[in-house]
Amino acid sequence: MTTGSGTTPGTGPATGAQPAAPPSPRPARARPADHRALGRAPRRLARPWVRLPGTGPRPADGGSTTAHDLTVRHRLLLALSALLALSLFVSYQGVHGDANPLRTSSAPAVLSLDTALYALGQAERDAGAPAPTSDFQKQISVAAQSLSAAAADDDVGGPAGRQALQTIAGLITVYAVKVQKSQLQPDGSLLREAYRSYATSILTEKGTGIQDRLKALQRQQRAAVHRQTSFGPLLWLAWSVTLLLALALWAALLETQLFLRRRFRRRYNRRLLAALALSAAGVAIAVLFTVWTQRGMADTRQLLDSPLPGRLIPVAGRETASYLAHTGFRASAAVWILIGGVLLMALAETGLRRHIDDYRFRPR
Repeated sequence: MTTGSGTTPGTGPATGAQPAAPPSPRPARARPADHRALGRAPRRLARPWVRLPGTGPRPADGGSTTAHDLTVRHRLLLALSALLALSLFVSYQGVHGDANPLRTSSAPAVLSLDTALYALGQAERDAGAPAPTSDFQKQISVAAQSLSAAAADDDVGGPAGRQALQTIAGLITVYAVKVQKSQLQPDGSLLREAYRSYATSILTEKGTGIQDRLKALQRQQRAAVHRQTSFGPLLWLAWSVTLLLALALWAALLETQLFLRRRFRRRYNRRLLAALALSAAGVAIAVLFTVWTQRGMADTRQLLDSPLPGRLIPVAGRETASYLAHTGFRASAAVWILIGGVLLMALAETGLRRHIDDYRFRPR
C-alpha cells in the first residue's frame, strides 16, 4: 500500500477537512485589588480633606467627625476656663476687696470714736472738781489723740468727715479752756458757774455739741462697716455663677478625657487631668479663704455694732485684729486666680493641640 511521498498521515491536506478554529480568549477577571479600588472610590469622594478655619462644617453622613469633635471640645474648654477665672476673680474680690479697708480703716475709726466719747465723758465727770486735776487733762489728751488717729484715715466720712473731725477737735480745745477757767474761779462764784455752764453746753448741746457730732460720725462709720461686711444678693449671685461654671468645666474635662480614651485608645491625658486638678484646687482654696474672711468680718461687725464701755475698747481692738488677721495675705491671692486661669487655658490648649493638628493635615 503506497502512500503519497512527503506526507505524514494526519498532517497533509485532506479533501473536505476544515482547519480547527483557534480558542476564543476568555475575559480577564477583575483582581481583588481592583474591586477594592472601585468600591472605595465613592467613599473618597464623600470624605474630602478636613478643613478647619473654625470648627468647620460637620462632615456628611458616613464621614469622620473626629476633627470637628476635637475642635468643638477645644473651644469649649478654653471658653469655660476663661469664664471661670474671670468669674472667680470678681467673686473673690467682692469679699476680700473690703477686708483690708475694714481692718486698717473702718474698724479702727469706730474704736477711736468710741474712745473719744468715753474719754470726754470721763473728762466731764472730772470737770466738776474745785481745782484743775491731772485726770481731766489726761482724758482731754486721750480724746484729742483718738480724734487724730481717726482723722489720719482719709476714708472716715470723706471730706465732710475730715472737716467734722477738725471742728470737733477745735471744740474740745474750747471746752477744755472753759473748764479750766471755771476751776480757777472761786467756788460758788457766778463767773465759775458761767464758765462751767458754757463748757457743758459745748459738750452736750443737742445736734451741735461735741458728743452729738461724734455720735453722728460713729453712725456713719458703723454704716460703712455694715456695707463692707455684708454678703448681699450680688455676691450670692456671683458665687453661684462661679460654682456653676466650675461644675461645667469639670464635666467638660471629664467628657473630653472619655472621648479621647474611646477614640484614640489613650487611657489618660495628663494635661487635661492636670487642668481638672488645678481648677478644683483653685476653687476649693478660694472658697475656703472667702469663708474664713467673711466669718472674721461678720464677727467684727457684731463686735462693733453697739458703743463699747471704756474698759472693753482695748479688748475689742485686740479681738478685731484677731478676727481680721491674715486678710491682707488672702486678699493678695486674687492675682493668683488670674495666673491660674492662664495656666488652665494653657493646659486645655496643649492637651488637645496634638490631636487637632493630626486631623488638620491629613485626609480621612
